[in-house]
This record gives sequence, C-alpha cells and structure tokens, in this order.
Amino acid sequence: MSHSDLLAAVDRLGTPRLLVVGDLMLDRYTWGNAERVSPEAPVILVRADKREARLGGAANVCQMVRGLEAEVFCAGVIGSDPDGAALRHLLHDAGVDSSAVLRDESRPTTVKERFIGRAANRHPHQILRVDHEVREPLSAQIESDLSARIAAVLDDVAVVLISDYAKGVCTPGLLRSVIQAATKRQTLVLVDPARGGDFSLYRGATTITPNRLEAELATGVKIRSPQDAFDAGKKLCELASLRYAIITLDSEGMAVVEPDGKGQMFPTRPRSVYDITGAGDMVLAMLGVALAAGAEMQDTVRLANVAGGLEVEQVGVVPITRDQVRVDLLRHGREGAAVKIVGQDDAARLAEAARSQGRKIIFTNGCYDLLHVGHVSCLDEAARQGDLLFVGVNSDRSARNLKGPGRPIRSQAERAAVLAALACVDYVTVFDADTPVDLIAAIRPDVLVKGGDYGSQQAIPGREFVESYGGRLHIARLVEGVSTTQILRSVAA
Repeated sequence: MSHSDLLAAVDRLGTPRLLVVGDLMLDRYTWGNAERVSPEAPVILVRADKREARLGGAANVCQMVRGLEAEVFCAGVIGSDPDGAALRHLLHDAGVDSSAVLRDESRPTTVKERFIGRAANRHPHQILRVDHEVREPLSAQIESDLSARIAAVLDDVAVVLISDYAKGVCTPGLLRSVIQAATKRQTLVLVDPARGGDFSLYRGATTITPNRLEAELATGVKIRSPQDAFDAGKKLCELASLRYAIITLDSEGMAVVEPDGKGQMFPTRPRSVYDITGAGDMVLAMLGVALAAGAEMQDTVRLANVAGGLEVEQVGVVPITRDQVRVDLLRHGREGAAVKIVGQDDAARLAEAARSQGRKIIFTNGCYDLLHVGHVSCLDEAARQGDLLFVGVNSDRSARNLKGPGRPIRSQAERAAVLAALACVDYVTVFDADTPVDLIAAIRPDVLVKGGDYGSQQAIPGREFVESYGGRLHIARLVEGVSTTQILRSVAA
C-alpha cells in the first residue's frame, strides 16, 4: 500500500454521519512557566499565563470526527452546572449535534483539570491532573431516556462509536440497547473500551480498540510480540463475539485480529511523542470515519495509524484534520523516509493543504544542471520569502530544448535528488513542458521567485497568473560571474 493509495482513500472519505456515545468530559488546562520549587512545600511553582477549556472523553471523539470533516451526533450525559453548559457550548462551536445530550441533576459534569508547566519558557509538560467526577451508573430513568434519544438517530448514521471511560454512562443496559439496535440496522459499532472493565459488555459490537495494557488486563495475555497480540485478539473476539479486534500497540502500530486468531500487524513510523492524551480518541475517530465512508480495512487502519501518530506530536488534545493527514502522507513514503520529490498532482495537494493552514507557498524553477553557488543563493533567498518552497525542475527533454544538444549533463533524477537534499527546499517536481506554467497553475504559489539573470520580468512564465490572484514576483539577488555554462567552459579548457 503506497502513500498515493492512502491519499486516494483520504479523498474518498466524503462526509459520512456518525453517532458517538459515551462519557462526555470537559478538559481544563492551566498553562504557565515552571519557575522554581515552592518555599512552602517540595512542589513546582507554576506562574500561570493562560487557561482554556477543551472537549474531552467522548466529546473529544466528537470533535475529532468533525475535524475529519464528517457529521456527528453526540449522545451522553452532562450535569446541570456551569461546566455542563460550557461543554455543550464547545460542542455547538465544533459543529456537533448535541440533541441527544441529556442533563442529569443528580451528577456533576466530569471535568479533568490539567496543569502544564513550561521549563525555561519552552518544553511544556503536564505536572498535575485533578479530576472532578462521579462514577455511579446512570439512573434507570436517565438510561431509558438516553436509549430513546439514541434510537431516534440510528437510522441516520453509518457507524456508532462508543467511548467508554467508566464514568457511569455506558451501563450494561445502555450498551446492550445500542449494540442490538445498531446490529438490527446492520450499522457498524466500534468501541473504545474502559480499562479494566468487563469486555463481555460489548458483546455483538463490530470491533473494540483496546490499547496494549487494556488488552492484557482483559485477556491475561502479556503482549511482547505480534503473536502475543494475535493470541490476545483472538480471546477478545471470543469474549465479546467480535468480527475482529484492533489492538493499538503505541509505537509498534496496530494489530487487527480475526476470531480464528489470524492477524496482521500494521506498523507505524517513529514519532516525536509530546503528549499521548487524546491519541486513542483520534484513532477511534479515524477508524469510524474511514469505515463509514466505505474504506477497506487495511486503508482504514493505516490512516488511523497516521492520525494517532500526528496526535501524539501535539501538546494536549488537538483535532487532526484531513489536510494534516494528507501532508503527512505526502511527506513520508511507505517506509517512513522523507519524500521531497513529488509529482504535479501531489505538489498541488501539498500546496493546498499547507495553504489551508495559513502557510505561504513559494515557487521557483530551473534546470539546475550543475548545482552551484548562484543556484544555492537563489534557493535560500526564495525559501525566506514564505513557509514552503516548491522547486520545479526541467525534465531531460525540456532542458535539452532549452539549453541545446549535450545538455543536461546530469539526468533529471540526479538533479531532483540533489535539490531534495537541500534543507531550504521542501518539495521538488520535474516538469516536461518547455515552461513551468502548468505546474505554477497547479501549485498557485503566493510568491514566484526568479533569478536576477533572467532578463525581462514581463516575460517570466507564470508571472501574470500569480499576480492575477494577489501573488507577487520576487527577483533574487544575482551572484555575478557564476553559471553552469561558465563552469563547463572552464572544465573544457
């Protein structure tokens, strides 16, 4: 499975509708600089400079689904308190349908309060978490009312996601009602199970997605190898009558296991892990959205690996978007090696994804037959005009048309590889036309850069197009007395 295949799978996700059921939480964050140890006690003193509230638990799964551009109904329970009102407001702002969210006068809204300290104004780390919650099961009346609300929207969704944090919402009765009603409609049910809970409560679900520790606790199998994961997955399938089990194995990726014990490992590439908070929610959201869109299981799990990996690179819970997934897929090949040499279609996708994140796109082009100080100076100056530098390289055919017989000296593959090795260059695309006009039209750069030796600015290919939508032309400083032609003459002499 190539990254291009996965990109196509992302493009086919569409806008499916999902239902998220589970424990809704409000996450509060206090950020500050960890300056010293308090004189009052052996604890870190944090000088707070920012406070914020975010969606957590099943509510976070909802916003993760919305971040992936799918529609979502949210079903759960909040307290009749200011925290519940704040949570509902955040759901509304995220575009989540909360008509199936009930208020329970007898219980508070679950709140997790985290204190994040920065060392020397950087390197943020969680110092303390304080939970405000009750874990008693819902009353019979609230359970019945919530089941009725869920049943009312089941016909409108393709997948049900159950996010069980063992805070009392996912009662045996509610789980049985939701799973049976969904199964009757042939609707897929994916469960992120509660740690240490009774997984037989999820009997009849399509799959469950425990992490390594949760799977070990539920099955008694210590997972040290792929075969251990397959053995644990088989037991999970037996325990809950699943179609398959998906075990997340942190840096090792995921294992997908069928009831007969046949399994497959889906490795993930190494990541810089800043915070694991929300990674499981992100995996569940991507699995649900992809399956709701009709994606194949292999594509679905690989996309979930990417989304979960992107999440752990964030501090705190941050929704991952399709564009971020696209960029990650385009930047990294199947084996995880950085991919800078891309085709025109991928270059256009990369540019659009970066533009949606507010990044400024730069484009320049040339033959780059023998890379010299003039080229490097121009490329470095180009990169400083924005955030992402795309370089167009003439193919062997177009370079020959431009420079004459005997050129280029190096093949297009060699020239592209040398450019891709430069730190200032983000992406390289080989174009076969005599001018880069079509490539420029595909990328739509904010800044078009050309060397000072080109001649008339009016004749620069693509200038009029870039300026037509508000882009600009930048003429790079010329390094006098240096050119490929001069280098070749000196060598011949």
